[in-house]
Amino acid sequence: MKKNKNIFLGKKILIYGLGKSGISSFKFLKDKAKIFLFDDNLKKHHKIIDFKKLLKINFDVIIISPGIDKSNCKLSKFLKKNSKKIYTDLDVFYSFFNNPSIAITGTNGKSTTAKILYDILLAHIKDVRLVGNIGNPVLSEKRINEKTIFVIEVSSYQLDYSKVFSSKYAIILNISIDHIERHKSLKNYINAKFKLISSQNKKCIAFVKKDDEFINKKLKSFNFSSKVVRVDTKKNYKIYNHINNKNFLTENNKENLSFVFELSKKLKLKNRLLLRTIQKFKGLQYRQQIVLNKKNLIIINDSKSTSFASSISILKIN
Repeated sequence: MKKNKNIFLGKKILIYGLGKSGISSFKFLKDKAKIFLFDDNLKKHHKIIDFKKLLKINFDVIIISPGIDKSNCKLSKFLKKNSKKIYTDLDVFYSFFNNPSIAITGTNGKSTTAKILYDILLAHIKDVRLVGNIGNPVLSEKRINEKTIFVIEVSSYQLDYSKVFSSKYAIILNISIDHIERHKSLKNYINAKFKLISSQNKKCIAFVKKDDEFINKKLKSFNFSSKVVRVDTKKNYKIYNHINNKNFLTENNKENLSFVFELSKKLKLKNRLLLRTIQKFKGLQYRQQIVLNKKNLIIINDSKSTSFASSISILKIN
């Protein structure tokens, strides 16, 4: 993948939001650029710039934490005026590293799919990092070499603010109505998800759900350069006959596996290690987690769910 010209080196940069991603961006860039910090809530941090002084500075770049709603924050007017300067830690990562990455988004199943892929690549003795929403911020990773592979769980919030980030492999698991209070419309939400594909070039591959209404409608009017693989999540893969793991009883997790199988073909992974990893997969806490299954009572902890659509398949288990 062609590496972008670095747009952060030696620049005057404001990092807005000092959560995990903001702090990791600061630590990564502090010796590479002139950094200023701001946060709506941290008043006494000795490195935070005064609000009135901030408004007078002409920044080259603004790196914003994805959790900040730029239309509803202390710097909303300032950000609107400087919208073309807004970037994310993913953009910084892409500008400094040329490593192969697998970026996963979708309304449901991102974390589970990312963790399964991470486990499978570990089983293949790869130097793989699990980052983004599920793991560490991408810029907090150390001892990176040219063979390091990044599995990145990417939210619509991150994609919405990102401008240059791209991944060799992009996955859009599904799209259903979610986070409209932030994106203001379903159209904006879908557009944010599809940044994963629009940023790719012809050497990249995107995987999308074949029978997803919103994905198919968007693809009809969407210009893209990468190869797009439409994943049939209803396909009865032979490997299913060998899986004996209660975490894959749900329709959602079977769909997640469909993407894992299709990507595994492109990566030429070994079926033996693939199956062994899936058999050992314990699921993620608070995501369709069966905590009790006894007689006529099933107790499910799905408290990480952000929508009804992400929980409904667990209710279909016999």
